[in-house]
Amino acid sequence: MSSTVLILGARGRFGLAAARAFADAGWRVLAQMRPGTRPPAEAAGDARIEWLAANLQDSTALAGAAAGASVLVHAVNPAYTHRAWKAQALPLLEATIQIARLLGATVMLPGNVYNFGVDMPAVLNEDTPQEARTVKGQIRIGMEEHLRRSGVRGVVIRAGDFFGSGRGSWLDLVLAKDLRRGVLTYPGPQDVGTAWAYLPDLARTFVAVAARRGQLRPFERLHFRGHQATGQQWLDAITPLAREQGWLQPEAALKLRHLPWPLMRVGAWLLPTWAALVEMRYLWDTPHTLDNTRLQALIGDEPHTPWPVAVRTALADLGLLAHRAGVTSGMGVSRAAG
Repeated sequence: MSSTVLILGARGRFGLAAARAFADAGWRVLAQMRPGTRPPAEAAGDARIEWLAANLQDSTALAGAAAGASVLVHAVNPAYTHRAWKAQALPLLEATIQIARLLGATVMLPGNVYNFGVDMPAVLNEDTPQEARTVKGQIRIGMEEHLRRSGVRGVVIRAGDFFGSGRGSWLDLVLAKDLRRGVLTYPGPQDVGTAWAYLPDLARTFVAVAARRGQLRPFERLHFRGHQATGQQWLDAITPLAREQGWLQPEAALKLRHLPWPLMRVGAWLLPTWAALVEMRYLWDTPHTLDNTRLQALIGDEPHTPWPVAVRTALADLGLLAHRAGVTSGMGVSRAAG
């Protein structure tokens, strides 16, 4: 099989994590970015990644520049508003599909749990009915169906909320924003476990699946388990780190603060991003985890960094902690996800 991958949207957090993981595994990595932009500063010196400044909608030119690529990773996302997702999500995916047709390549799409509605069961597998009634949930369902019907080979790897490998997630935007003041802000009940995906592990999983894509059906869905964590588990993992940094006295505990959802519901009338967040609040109130049985049957043990190591490294990636020897943002400790 060809070992060239084209990462679409490679400047984003997941796109860059995927580019590094494929490069670590010895793949030739072509990284697409919009014309007029530059590679992220943290990747500019990585000679293993070849950056292509190309418009995603110019499928013929991009396919020509990426000749030989047998895998396309769709790491492109619109802005986090209903309007942006309604207008852009399907056209962006269709552009990826057109490039895949020209290259004869497999499309890899990172999925999430938006597809499942408020009545979703506690354990989600690939056959769980997708009954989301939210705007973004229905769009996500439509994207996966569009890929399935497109005729190109495709695989969706579904995961929970991202953390690690940079900024732009719930961790830095909400949970950790006031850590230096001894406060952890959490969006849901303290005892409800929800699905989390440590990005270096998820990126390595994409590499493992890509290497075995010949064993997949023309369209496949796989679930990445990652971590199921409660607010209390976040507290337990971060509290000793806060003490190390001097944000807390030796015997003190982090204060837990909850998001002001009633205020956000009012503000949603004026702020499109808040409206999109409020719609998905049920995910914080509904315990859920992803069943990775099918994934592990394909690749063996899911790449899995232990929870304390993942949390520490994710905070270090945000510049809040110093990296410890032997712990980096790109490598974890692999063991069974359990």
